Amino acid sequence: MSQPPAQKGNIIFRLYRWLMDGLERTVYIGVQYTFPKRFVSPLGYLGVLTGIVFLVLGITGGLLMIYYQPTLSGCGNVTCAFASIQRINDSVPFGWLLRNIHYTASNAMVLLAVLHLYYQYFSGRFKIKNEVLWVTGVVLGIITGVEAFTGYDLLFNQRAGLAIEIGSSLANASPVIGGVLRLATFGAGFTDFILRLYAAHVFILPMVMLILVFIHFPRYMVFDLPVISTVVGGLFLVAAIFPVAVGIPYSPSNPQLTIPEWYLTGIYALLRTEFDKFVMGGLMPALLFLMAIVVPFVDTSKKLNWKDRPFFTALGITTIAQILITTAWGFYINPDTSLPTLARLFVDPALYFSSMLAVTFLSFIGTYAFLRYLKSKERIRRASAPIGPILTKKWVFIIFLLLIIAQVAINGFAAQAISSGLRNMALFDAGAILVTFGIIVHLYRYSQSLPF
Repeated sequence: MSQPPAQKGNIIFRLYRWLMDGLERTVYIGVQYTFPKRFVSPLGYLGVLTGIVFLVLGITGGLLMIYYQPTLSGCGNVTCAFASIQRINDSVPFGWLLRNIHYTASNAMVLLAVLHLYYQYFSGRFKIKNEVLWVTGVVLGIITGVEAFTGYDLLFNQRAGLAIEIGSSLANASPVIGGVLRLATFGAGFTDFILRLYAAHVFILPMVMLILVFIHFPRYMVFDLPVISTVVGGLFLVAAIFPVAVGIPYSPSNPQLTIPEWYLTGIYALLRTEFDKFVMGGLMPALLFLMAIVVPFVDTSKKLNWKDRPFFTALGITTIAQILITTAWGFYINPDTSLPTLARLFVDPALYFSSMLAVTFLSFIGTYAFLRYLKSKERIRRASAPIGPILTKKWVFIIFLLLIIAQVAINGFAAQAISSGLRNMALFDAGAILVTFGIIVHLYRYSQSLPF
C-alpha cells in the first residue's frame, strides 16, 4: 500500500535531518556556504574557483593514472612514459579528452591562483582576515606551480626534458646542499627521477595542498553555480580550440629549441643571462615570494582600497610588470639560425636588467600619476541619475527563450559530433553547453530583480 504524500515528504525530511545530524560535527558543516541569488563578482571568490579547477584536475588526473606508465625502459625506441601518453592520446577511449582537460585545467589553476593573490592584495582583503591565511595562500601558490611543473615533466617529451634539466641544475647549484638536494629530488638517473616526479605529482604535493587548503580556506565560502559552470565550460572550450600535442620524445642530441611552460619562462630567462644559477634561478624568485609573504606585516594601515595605498599599489603593479617582462624574455630566441644554440638562447644581461629597471620606474610614475588623476576627477565629479535596468522583462524573456533553443541545438550538435568521431567539436560543444547553462541561470536570476 502506497504512503500518502505527506508521509512521503516526512520520510524525505527525516532522511535529510539524519544526514545533517550525522555531519554536524564534521568540517563540512563547520563551513558556511553561500549560494547567491543575484550576480556576485567572481573576483571575490577566485580562491573557490581555483579549488573547483583543482577538483577537475583531481578527477581527470586520477583517471589518467590508470593508463600512465611511470617507467622509461621496455617500450622500444621511446620511453614507456612517453609511449603511455601516446596511447592515452590516440587509443584509450576518451583519453584525449581527459588529457586535454587536465592540461588546460593545470594552466588555468596557476593563472587563477595568481589572479586570486593579486585581487586579495589590491583590494586589501587580506587585512580583514589574518596573516595565516595570506601566508598559506602564498605557499599554496608556490606549490601549485611546482605541481604543474612535475605534471608536464611526466610526458618526458622534448619540453619536459628541458624542464627537468633546468630543475636538476638548479637543485645542484644550491650552496652546501646542492648535491644532496638534487639526489633527493631527481635521483641518480632517469629511472629514479620519473618515479620521484610521479610520486610527487600524484600524492605528495596534492596531500600537502589539501592540508594547506583546510588552513587557508575561510569559513564562509561562495558557490555561484552559473559562474562555476561558465569557468568549467571555458576550460572545455580552450581545450577544444587549443588541443595540446604529445610532442616528440626527449633526446639529449635533439637540436630542436623549445621553451618551458609560460609560468616557468621567467626563471628560464634569468638562467639564460649566464650569471650564477643559484642567484638567478633560486634566490631572485625566492626574494619575490618573500616580499609577498611579508606584505601583511608591513602594510598595516587601516586603508583597504588600492586608491588609498599608493606605494603598495605601485609596488604591486611593478611586480606584475616585471613578471610580464621576464616572461617575455623567456620566450625570446635569437632568430639568427646561423648562430650556435647557446648563442641563440643567450639573454643580454644589460638589456635584461635595463628593461627591469625601466618597468619599475614607469610603474611607480604611472601609478602615482593615475591615482592623482583619479582624485582630481573625484573632486569635480557631479552626482548623476541612477542607471535603470539594462533589459526589460520582455527582452529578458526573448533572450531566455533563444538561449533555451540554442542549448537544445548545442546538445544535438554534441551528440552528432560524438557519433561522428569529431572529438574537438564534441569537447567544444560540451564547453558551450556549460557556458550557455551559466548564462541562462544568471539571466533568470537577473529577471527576478526586474520590476513587473
